[in-house]
Amino acid sequence: MSKKYFGTDGIRGTVNQGHINGERFFKFGLAAGTYFYNQRKAKQTAIIAKDTRLSGYTLEPALVSGLASAGMHVFTLGPLPTNGLAMLTKKMKANMGIMITASHNPFYDNGLKLFGPDGLKLSDKIEKKIEQIIDSNTAIHLSKPSTLGRVKRLEDANDNYIKILKSNLPNNFSLKGMRIVLDCANGAGYKAGPVLLKSLGAKVIAIGVNPNGLNINDRCGSTHPDNISRAVKKYKAHLGIALDGDADRIILCDERGKIIDGDQIIAMLAKRWKAKKLLKGGVVGTLMSNYGLENFFKSEKIKFVRANVGDRYVKEQMKKNKFNLGGEQSGHIILGKFATTGDGLLVALEVLFSLRKKMKASKLFNMFKSIPQILENVTVKDKKIISSSKAKAAIKRAEKLIKNQGRLLIRKSGTEPKIRIMGESNNKQLLLKCIQIIKQSIK
Repeated sequence: MSKKYFGTDGIRGTVNQGHINGERFFKFGLAAGTYFYNQRKAKQTAIIAKDTRLSGYTLEPALVSGLASAGMHVFTLGPLPTNGLAMLTKKMKANMGIMITASHNPFYDNGLKLFGPDGLKLSDKIEKKIEQIIDSNTAIHLSKPSTLGRVKRLEDANDNYIKILKSNLPNNFSLKGMRIVLDCANGAGYKAGPVLLKSLGAKVIAIGVNPNGLNINDRCGSTHPDNISRAVKKYKAHLGIALDGDADRIILCDERGKIIDGDQIIAMLAKRWKAKKLLKGGVVGTLMSNYGLENFFKSEKIKFVRANVGDRYVKEQMKKNKFNLGGEQSGHIILGKFATTGDGLLVALEVLFSLRKKMKASKLFNMFKSIPQILENVTVKDKKIISSSKAKAAIKRAEKLIKNQGRLLIRKSGTEPKIRIMGESNNKQLLLKCIQIIKQSIK
């Protein structure tokens, strides 16, 4: 049975359309609160963080009301990176954590990411149980007046998150002498990011740190890495770091301004961790991971497993195979030794730790030569069009053309009204032709 509300990464959509409105968020809060409240007899706690979207001001109160109506005590944390929420959910021994965000999407979208007491994203099984409660009679889940939850705002969430990140570093670790460009996408990391790097002694050129509720991910952050590339060259920085709206993604650029995607970061970390005997088992990538990365791991004798697209599926495969490193080309990277989900700032620290001996970023990366890859996103009214006879015929034709010369991956986006077409081949002209055949059938 497919899920009604949850996608590949929580619940997401356009604000005040479909499920993303105050009425629905009250029901989401009530349902999630009811599920976790029923796991134990005593009153339970939930913590809520968010990114910087204007809509957070309307959705958060509704969510809080639903949770408190289920008898859950609620702590609101304000803007905080997604993994900060996951870490604090576990540290505070809360029963659940909820991140109000639409990640890398534009400001007019919003949604939820739910975490259990272990700091992990919820399984499909639990999400389906919560969906059943959402669609059931609201009245039967409302708490008695005497057992309503209490609500409190905590102001030190970012400070506690930074402390947890720094606790993974040696006491004498310093970034003194390093110039770093940091683009926080006007999102959830705009406070913690600059404070963290400055506290370690780095000179930080911070951009994307002036959120106004409407400019999150707007021509900035990990989806627009040209900003850090230009700034690194302008300020002669040693490294550029770009986060996304909820700071669970990271894209880098070296001192020359060359963009470094998630695949290259994962390759570097895997090779380094293997040499240090820190790598457990192997690495998990996704169906989108470049084939060049897979070839690199073969040459390094590192096991490589592909998961479905989405960091929750990466984490599931990591757990299944007992691996401690995995991630996506987009910059979702999970360092299993330190975290339960993607964390751009945590990955940045691990990269900077590798650069501490004044090695240039251009020398540290470029682990493998990527096979030319093209990704096209086609906006559609209904994603079911991918199953139409016309689209199926076009896909079959394109796959026949590219056979033995590359690969194609056509899938529905789990977070946006788009069909994603990815192709890889050393024959760029053939690749473009195949993608165009599929695009025309979908449009």
